[in-house]
Amino acid sequence: MSSVRQEGKDQIIFVTKEDHETPSSAELMEEDLDDPYEERGLILPNGEINWNCPCLGGMASGPCGTEFKEAFSCFHYSKEEVKGSDCMEQFMAMQECMQLYPELYPQDEAATQVQSSEAEQNSPDSNATHAISNEESQE
Repeated sequence: MSSVRQEGKDQIIFVTKEDHETPSSAELMEEDLDDPYEERGLILPNGEINWNCPCLGGMASGPCGTEFKEAFSCFHYSKEEVKGSDCMEQFMAMQECMQLYPELYPQDEAATQVQSSEAEQNSPDSNATHAISNEESQE
């Protein structure tokens, strides 16, 4: 004997072996675009960004959520030949915010090494440092 139980928004149906032997009479409901429980992907049917998508890992709601949304929106809507190349300012603001919360946004070692090597290359002493290392390698 089958039974139906409602738990919040979910309906749980227990069926018997005999129930499985007959064709289903279930009717599919049309998708409700306003249903807050409906799972959606990153991009909504209307083309907007779904800030509630679990795929974002909560980035849109953390302490740097505003900066993340601005950077991600800029990238998503970018029309530049190199997509997002017009969004450096927003991504820099997001990165600066994340550095204020290292416990929430840990930096991996590879990213830290890349950042420090880029900073070294852009420093005023970088030409002198490279010249010294080149002389040492020729000796």
